[in-house]
Amino acid sequence: MVNKVRTVFANMSWLMVSQIVTSILAFIWTILITRYLGPSEYGIYGSAVSFAGLVTVILDLGIASYIVRAISTDFDSEEYYLRNAFSLTIFLAIVYLCVILIFLRLLGWNNYMTLICLLFAFENIIGRFSAIFTISYQIHEELKYNAIASIITTISSFILILVVVFGSFKLTGVALAFVLANFFALCYNTYVGCKYFVKPKFSFNPSFYKILLLGGFPFAMMGIFYTIYYSIDIVMITQFANTYDTGLYNAAYKLISVLSLFYSIYSTVIYPVMTKLFKDSTELLSVSFVKSMKYLLLVTVPIAVFTCFYSGDIINIYGPEFTEASTVLSILIWTVCFLFVNGACSLVLNASYEEVAVTKIFGIAAVFNVVLNLFLIPHYSLYGAAIATVLSEILIFVLEMYSIRKINQLPDRHFVFDVFKIVLASGILAIALYFLNINLWLAMPVSIVVYFAAILLLKTPDDQDKLILKQILNK
Repeated sequence: MVNKVRTVFANMSWLMVSQIVTSILAFIWTILITRYLGPSEYGIYGSAVSFAGLVTVILDLGIASYIVRAISTDFDSEEYYLRNAFSLTIFLAIVYLCVILIFLRLLGWNNYMTLICLLFAFENIIGRFSAIFTISYQIHEELKYNAIASIITTISSFILILVVVFGSFKLTGVALAFVLANFFALCYNTYVGCKYFVKPKFSFNPSFYKILLLGGFPFAMMGIFYTIYYSIDIVMITQFANTYDTGLYNAAYKLISVLSLFYSIYSTVIYPVMTKLFKDSTELLSVSFVKSMKYLLLVTVPIAVFTCFYSGDIINIYGPEFTEASTVLSILIWTVCFLFVNGACSLVLNASYEEVAVTKIFGIAAVFNVVLNLFLIPHYSLYGAAIATVLSEILIFVLEMYSIRKINQLPDRHFVFDVFKIVLASGILAIALYFLNINLWLAMPVSIVVYFAAILLLKTPDDQDKLILKQILNK
């Protein structure tokens, strides 16, 4: 257990460093791009990224998640799985591009918007080949390579976007910047994969493709519903409202996305660990799940409270023309809390071979979200889309808790008390911010001090938390 905690923490540290770099630079380039493009062009950017992402499940079809789980318990099969995954991805990439072109024509997008969308589609294809290499990093728990690849992508994107912004290459240049940055990361992953893991050779085995596709099918369905759920709102705003409203909504959504990137650290590190724990010790799986939710809530709830108080100041970093998006940010920030917790629930269900249940849950949530958007967007535009997103996350939480109860992994009353303490500490923070009424930059350090003082005063860290901390610090 001690070694496992240290390994998880070491991987988490590498990914945390890369994510801090990514978050800071992504935050800066989001501001640069938003100011540079303006609401309408930024709306086209958001629509293109969302639509290319909406169909991106075709590139994977759940194969990556299936392979991680399969190889985590049978390392000898790694080479055979990955080499077939490389060759199958070529065919899937061709299908992916064809589907995008067909749907863009049906939606009536003009040639300019189609070009931008195709460029982001190529970015996704390059990223998918990189993701095959990261499967090896994940199952061998050597996530420093994943972190380095992420840093290469981030720094390359940042430098290229600076060139685009100051060179006036417009939206086409922005899209090309992301394509090139992902290509640089693919070159790095190819080098590392060839030297330390599996060389990217191609094994063409149609019968094994069938095994991969069938094994990945539940994950693919979950991915389809997941991408519909998280991307359809921006596309629907474009169709039912206009690109200006899309730009405002996307400006707020991008800030949420930067925060959500930290969830990818948790999921990348903990999923193979949970898979092994399910096989070896369901008791440790329960501990891992409950502690994960506690720590995720410790971070996300105070961030949501702080953002609600300062949403106007935060959104104004884009410029005064984006002021209307502050209300959207105040609504959407609560999705972060549910996103992290729901993600932890999804991972424990997937690790417990309950991916069908997760697929059904996201299928219900996707339908619920689309129906809400169909009703709310025509009447309330971007604000309706934000409300629909939060309500859909709440629905996912309720359904996943029901499924977790069925596999006897439901947290006990001690976790409920922990959640109460976190909410109470965040409430104390809200009261302090209300009465202090200080500016954004001073409020940040003050909030950290007030919140952590409240957490310690309420004795939120228990003996098990202290033991985990000692194991991490090697004491």
